[in-house]
Amino acid sequence: MRKKNRAFITATAFAIGVAGIIAGNGVLAAGTCSVVASGLEAPLSLAQSNAGNFIVSESGTSAANSGRISIVDASGTRRTLIDGLPSGINDVGDPSGPAGLALRGRTLYVAIGVGDVGLIGRDAAGNPIPGSDIVNPDGPSSPIMSSVLAIHFSTDVERTASPFALTLADHEALASGRKLTLRNSAHGRIDIELVTNFENYVPLPHPLVANNVSLSNPFGLVALGDLLYVTDGGRNLVWEVDTATGDHTAFVTFPREANPLFPAVGGPMTDAVPTGIASDDDKLLVTLFRGGPFAPGTSSVEAIDLLSGVDTRFIAGLKTAIGVLPIRDRSATRYLVLQNSSGPGPFFGGPGVLLEFAVPNATPAVIADCLTQQPTAMTLDRKTGTLHVTQLDGSIVAITLGH
Repeated sequence: MRKKNRAFITATAFAIGVAGIIAGNGVLAAGTCSVVASGLEAPLSLAQSNAGNFIVSESGTSAANSGRISIVDASGTRRTLIDGLPSGINDVGDPSGPAGLALRGRTLYVAIGVGDVGLIGRDAAGNPIPGSDIVNPDGPSSPIMSSVLAIHFSTDVERTASPFALTLADHEALASGRKLTLRNSAHGRIDIELVTNFENYVPLPHPLVANNVSLSNPFGLVALGDLLYVTDGGRNLVWEVDTATGDHTAFVTFPREANPLFPAVGGPMTDAVPTGIASDDDKLLVTLFRGGPFAPGTSSVEAIDLLSGVDTRFIAGLKTAIGVLPIRDRSATRYLVLQNSSGPGPFFGGPGVLLEFAVPNATPAVIADCLTQQPTAMTLDRKTGTLHVTQLDGSIVAITLGH
């Protein structure tokens, strides 16, 4: 850990950036959901530019390398910024590609998910074993799955409707360390480089699957100083990435925990599955989604000290928490937590909900329970106090936060 970076991070925490947006000490009033955009392809993250547009990551379709970054303007109109990003069908049959976003000035950092690196594991008789993985014998569709890209683009590019596109040859060039310059039909230019390429997998012993592996699956990221912090839902950890060198190290690893649905000693354990990430003063806040069967009350928000890397449980008793957002007003910081689902049983029954915690582990206020299509990420419009949420059905929903 480098001391100069830690000092910079503490001084420029994200929560300061949203200070004063929502003032006062009262609990936010319940909001309603209004669909402001649709037609996106399994969006997983969004960020708002200085021009007021939303930059959205999309996992893609069933076609290989159909990942996409779109720009959605205030009217809800979508246009493609860049197509042809790495993607593939993952081990549970869903598209996996562009995921978490962090926008700093005119540089967009993009986490690329696991794609089709692995397949579900099978025992000696050929039966599938949930929770296990093997390496895809055909190889991944792209050499830069499980990576972070940096895309540099101008304000003029953000305004134009002319898209850019990557080819597989471009993926291979990025994997070799080359920086690419792409031009569109309007003579616009973007520059792309590979920030870091995580190991696609590491061996993980399993009693029933001889060649079992643990797949790297980057999901969320936050940029602080010259460092990125990236959640990895496959490896149950947060990476620290040096943007100057591309070096990456495990900053904190989350242990598996006992699953209350299987109370017997030695019964199946549940993975942490870190997802959303945000900074709050001298700490990182990380949501732990938890693994199947997604028992209620096992999900949480963790606080990670940026100097020591020590992990402390911050908010407990959640279900499928996928995003967290600290909001500082004049006197205190409140915390919005986005849950992918809210049903009383396991798996994904019930709508997604937005909760507000006046203080950690207090009884939360339900800000919105109208997120019916599995919400994935949220960002706050600083000018209007409106929260925007992506959902897996391809929509962006606006929730007005009031008192």
